[in-house]
Amino acid sequence: MAIDVQPAVSPYLIVDGAAAAIDFYVAAFDAEELGRVPGPDGKLVNAAVRINGSVVMLNDDFPEMTCGTSMTPTSLGGTPVTIHLTVTDVERWFQRAVDAGATVIAPLEDQFWGDRYGVLQDPFGHMWSMGQPMREVSPEEIAAAMSEMSES
Repeated sequence: MAIDVQPAVSPYLIVDGAAAAIDFYVAAFDAEELGRVPGPDGKLVNAAVRINGSVVMLNDDFPEMTCGTSMTPTSLGGTPVTIHLTVTDVERWFQRAVDAGATVIAPLEDQFWGDRYGVLQDPFGHMWSMGQPMREVSPEEIAAAMSEMSES
C-alpha cells in the first residue's frame, strides 16, 4: 500500500529541554502532541506537535551532531526566525502564551496593515508573532503608512 504523502513546510525547533518545550507549547498555544522519540539518554531525538492546525517539529540540542556547536537560540545569541500564527482571537492566544511563560517582545497593537499584532519569545528563545486580521487595507493605504513612517 502506498503512503499518502501530504506536502508541507514545518518549522523544526532545537531547544534545551524538548519535553519541557512540548509542555509549554501545549499550555501556551493549545498544541496537540503528535509524538516523541526519546534517545537512550532520555533526550528527545524527534518530536512533533500541532499548533493552530500546523505541525511544528522539535528536538533537544545535540551539539555532537553539529560539529560541537549548540544550535539553540539561547546559545546562538538569538534567532533570525519568527514563527507567525494567524488566529481569530489574538487577545486570548497572546494572553495564554504570556500566562504560560512567554516574554512580550512587542505588545499587541493595531497595525497599519490591518492586523492586531504582537510578538513573544518563548522560554527556549524562539520568537512567535501573532496576528488577527481586523480590517481590509489597500496597497495604497499601506504605501502611505510606510511613507509616513519613514518621514518620522
